[in-house]
Amino acid sequence: NASNRPSSGKPGSADSPFDFSLDLDAFPLANPDDGSAFRLVDTKPTPRPKFGPKWRFNQHRPQLPQRRDEEVEARKREAEKERARRDRLYNLNRSNQNQQRREAAIFKSSVDIQPEWNMLEQIPFSTFTKLSFSVSDPEDLLLCGALEYYDRSFDRITPKNERRLERFKNRNFFKVTTTDDPVIRRLANEDKATVFATDTILATLMCAPRSVYSWDIVVQRVGNKLFFDKRDGSQLDLLSVHETSQEPLPEAKDDINSAYSLSVEAAYINQNFSQQVLVRDGNKVSFDEPNPFANEGDEVASVAYRYRRWKLDGDMYLVARCEVQSVVEVNNKNSFVTLNALNEFDPKYSGVDWRQKLETQRGAVLATELKNNANKLAKWTAQAILASADLMKLGYVTRVHPRDHFNHVILGVVGYKPRDFASQINLNTSNMWGIVKSIVDLCMKLNEGKYVLVKDPSKPQVRIYEVPADAFENDYVEEPLPEEEQVQPPSEDAEGVEANGTTTDDKETEAQT
Repeated sequence: NASNRPSSGKPGSADSPFDFSLDLDAFPLANPDDGSAFRLVDTKPTPRPKFGPKWRFNQHRPQLPQRRDEEVEARKREAEKERARRDRLYNLNRSNQNQQRREAAIFKSSVDIQPEWNMLEQIPFSTFTKLSFSVSDPEDLLLCGALEYYDRSFDRITPKNERRLERFKNRNFFKVTTTDDPVIRRLANEDKATVFATDTILATLMCAPRSVYSWDIVVQRVGNKLFFDKRDGSQLDLLSVHETSQEPLPEAKDDINSAYSLSVEAAYINQNFSQQVLVRDGNKVSFDEPNPFANEGDEVASVAYRYRRWKLDGDMYLVARCEVQSVVEVNNKNSFVTLNALNEFDPKYSGVDWRQKLETQRGAVLATELKNNANKLAKWTAQAILASADLMKLGYVTRVHPRDHFNHVILGVVGYKPRDFASQINLNTSNMWGIVKSIVDLCMKLNEGKYVLVKDPSKPQVRIYEVPADAFENDYVEEPLPEEEQVQPPSEDAEGVEANGTTTDDKETEAQT
């Protein structure tokens, strides 16, 4: 009877209730309807025989009545269906939560919309995809700066012979907006064009349908001319990371893997990478004029500015300042090169470990980057096409350790022809110019004044606001303080600096960091 049942026993021992040799009738069930005891006996693996695997596959389970066996199988099938249903619901809810988290954490307007601003237009991205406009080849009005030669030894870098990323603290990098550029002012006074911009601003407009994060461009209508500008400290000076990825990034701004921290890190990596892959033997290719933003005696980064003019309409021309970072000799001719770096911060976010996959599965690595950074890669390609660069070099830079965002290594460098790469990533140059032309036509209909074009933080559309003439002139008053300054009140000295504005040295330091 049940009282004779052992209170404890090692499985497999002679007095164990799970021993097949015992008579099951000696242990009546407490509940006759409960079939758990039979399932327990049914699912216990039989002892492994010593004479080979062939017998194991031919053996039979302990025999149960046929009807009971069918019930067990039916229950297993039902349980499997239920598990699959729960998994589907779990994955669906998880993806929705991730999407909501991304919207809550990342999708904030790049500029603080003021109540007195007047919204004039709202343009959905769906209208951009259908646009097309062909432009003739541009003409170079002026070339400024000096370029160093690209070091071809970097083409042979692999993850097994990686190189440490160096820091170039003494070289000055300039992120000057359109109306602050002395060359563009001179060209505007000479009536060389109607519309003026930089390659960064044009590329942002051209690739707008791929953008997810908010961005803004200041538009100034002065007389019959149109100037596209960026604000000081604009997001356009930084580089987005994982912008088009579905995997949510940490929400805390001070987290090293937050969207803001990664964009600063990416800008820092790109500046240093663009200077490290040069020969640096003092041999430079100089152009018509020196760097227009450098003071005499400054150590300037290798960069050349091509001031180029495109014909948009009968008497409407567009002038843009385009950048190239290096030059390489091909068939005894100098070819322009743009230099950019993709950066890996933590393999668990992308699912592809560059150190393991870059050498053997480079295509898979690039495909993952095109999925997670579609907008950034498209903008780099657009800028290379605008500058008529013969080659664009993409570096693969990763952290020494996933939790160390200060030290990096170069794992590889790959070169592409910009137009070939554009077709590979489905970037249509006619569509790019169609977007620019439509926005120019729209802005030319506006009255004289200042406007701002803002990408909606949560919807695929842009809005045009009319803003006061003094908007963005004093960022300290116009915009709320950054979060870290709200938490820790600045000292008296810091208040004085903020009130009086940032010095040139401070701006250069910020650009370098």
